[in-house]
Amino acid sequence: MNSNLLLIVLGSVIGLAAIIMAFGERLFPGKYVYTEIEIEASPETVWAVLADNENYPAWNPYHVQVTGKMAVGEKLTVQIHKPNGEKTSVKPHLLRLIPNRELTWGGGIRGLFYGEHGFLLEEIENGRSRLIHKEAFTGLAVQFVPLEAIDEGYALMNEALKQYIEGDEK
Repeated sequence: MNSNLLLIVLGSVIGLAAIIMAFGERLFPGKYVYTEIEIEASPETVWAVLADNENYPAWNPYHVQVTGKMAVGEKLTVQIHKPNGEKTSVKPHLLRLIPNRELTWGGGIRGLFYGEHGFLLEEIENGRSRLIHKEAFTGLAVQFVPLEAIDEGYALMNEALKQYIEGDEK
């Protein structure tokens, strides 16, 4: 291949990559996972368990281990065991940390594949809590990712958290 043709091909690939990076989240529809559960405990009690990432192996069947400092901007390492038997690891950054209300991490390459995973706590009647556990995936590659195991894993994690907390309170 002559050098002019190589430069044209390389320039085209770089241009396409730039377009995907800039507009990928707008051009390709995202995918979303949304789960929620009510827990017989205050948001402060639920928060204490969610924010204690060192204790995740004791109760969490999905995020079996989360290491790293729980501070905004810090990188975490999340070991995941999906219900379908698949195991994987992701390295998101902690994006938002609002005590007793929100814990959100995220990462990836915007435009190609990016996920933002959040735990939101709401106080409901009689000192109970609602945990909203969700994730938004955006970018070109998202179209090829099945979310069924993730959705099921989040539901299993929610139920395990509920049992862990309510079992300790009774």
